[in-house]
This record gives sequence, structure tokens and C-alpha cells, in this order.
Amino acid sequence: MSNQAMQATRDAYGDALKEFGAEHDFLVLDADLSKSTKTSVFQQAFPSRFINCGIAESNMMGVAAGIAATGRVAFASTFAMFAAGRAYDVVRNGIGYPSLNVKIAATHAGISVGEDGATHQCIEDIALMRAIPGMVVLCPADGPSTRAAVRASIEHKGPVYLRLGRLAVPTLYEPVAPFAIGQGVVLREGEDVTLVACGMMVSVALAAAEALEKQGVGASVVDMHTIKPIDDDLLVSFARRTGAIVTVEEHNVLGGLGGAVTESLADKACVPVVRVGVEDVFGRSGSAQSLLEHFGLTAGAVEEAAARAISQKRG
Repeated sequence: MSNQAMQATRDAYGDALKEFGAEHDFLVLDADLSKSTKTSVFQQAFPSRFINCGIAESNMMGVAAGIAATGRVAFASTFAMFAAGRAYDVVRNGIGYPSLNVKIAATHAGISVGEDGATHQCIEDIALMRAIPGMVVLCPADGPSTRAAVRASIEHKGPVYLRLGRLAVPTLYEPVAPFAIGQGVVLREGEDVTLVACGMMVSVALAAAEALEKQGVGASVVDMHTIKPIDDDLLVSFARRTGAIVTVEEHNVLGGLGGAVTESLADKACVPVVRVGVEDVFGRSGSAQSLLEHFGLTAGAVEEAAARAISQKRG
């Protein structure tokens, strides 16, 4: 693994669309944000397979559903606030209910959108999307895993929600990343606590694990890139092994990764779970880094959460 290069997952998404567009006959739709979502990279390579639906996100989801109903794969991209929020009813009834082969790639998720502020910082999208029956929810950690997630989305039959970010993040994986829908990736092993993270917070969890090691605490780190269907077997295995779990996400602590993990373990391995995320409040305007610190999405906060989880272990 390498920690040198930095790349936003939205950039990796644009590159992956272009790469796989040469192999697969899918269409890409956008809502007048192609330069921001990076679908413009695909547009330049395959203009006849790109549709700008304008500032009409709900309509875009309906068009994507219509394309998928003809048997072709459709990617629909816009900001997470619009994909999961504004267009929710069409996603639910037009894509989820008929289980159509639409891949919703939502960029600019979470508070790291920064200065755009609370109205554009979607911290509820995972909760909304994973509640739709049959919807797969993916949240890759870096560029290579985003590339792998795009490929997996194309190959998966049915609706997929792919959560992507604006901020450049460390590259954790080699160019060909291990990725299978529904299977978490173990990045580090320790015996005292398990840190389960997704998206940009995976690198934060790894930094926390390194700091904990210096304190004599062994922390396992799991990249839970698939939030639905979640890897129940892996979670149960590490819960029984370490006896304590910390979830780490750039999302509301309600309904996201933390909720999915606690639901998974509730009747299989009852261990303390401490959730690190946005504490059920709206975002605010500011630089991405200052917001991550303000909302406690830091390695230091994860270290403190790990200490709490370990202290709650049963005898």
C-alpha cells in the first residue's frame, strides 16, 4: 500500500467511466454538473452516450430508469444532496421498486464539501439509500477502490448507490484494489479493538491505529466499503476476536455505517460499539479540514473512541 498520492474519489470515478466505457455499452447522465462530478471525462470520450439532463435531478433519475428498462446500464450523477435528497422519491419508486440497473454515483458527499455549507453537505444519504429495498450502497476509500467499485457496479445487476467525495484523499491501495460487493477488506490486524471505517475515514482510522500501537493498543482496521449488503461474517469475526468496535464515517451517526454495524451485531455478537461521525447536527461552512476537526472526524477522536470502547468490554 502507498500513502504518497492524493486523489479525490470523484476524479477516480471520471477516469473509471472513461476506462470502462471502452469495454461496456453503458450511458452516463448528469444534471449540469459534469465538470464537478467528473463525468465530463466520459463525455469527451463518448459524447453520443452522454446526456446532460440539466438542473432537473428527479427527471434525470426517471430518464436513467427508462434507459435501464430497455436493458442498458445507466450511470446517473449529481451531488449527493440532490441524488439522495431532491430525487429521493423517483429513486425509490422509479429505480428501487422495479429494481432497475441504474448506478447512482453521488459526488460531494459529507461535510468535506467545505465552504458550500450545510445545505450542500449531505450527511443523511447512506441512511436514505440503504433503507431502499435491494439498493446496494458503496463508499470507497480512495482512487483505486473507486475504480474497482465502478467496475463492480457495472457487473452487478440491480440498483447501486456509489458515494464519492470532493476532497483529495490518500491513496491506500495498489492500482488494482481488492473489491467485492459485500466483502470488507482487512487493512490491519490487532487484538484489542476493531476500527470499521468507510470512505475518506479509512485513512483516518489507519492513522489512529498507528497512534494506538505506540500506546500498546492493537487495533484492527476494516475498510467496510460496502455498507449494504454489509459483511456480517467479517464483523462477527472481529467482534468476537477483539471484543470492541469503533465505527468511523463522514456521515450522521444515525442510520449510516454505525447503524448498519450495530444492527448486524445486535443478535450475533453483542459487544460495545462506539460510533464516530457527525453527531446528528447539520454541517456548516468552512474549509474541509477545519470542519473535519470541528465535527470530531480526526485520528485523535478515533483514538478516544477506541479507549471508550475498550473500557466497556465485558470482564
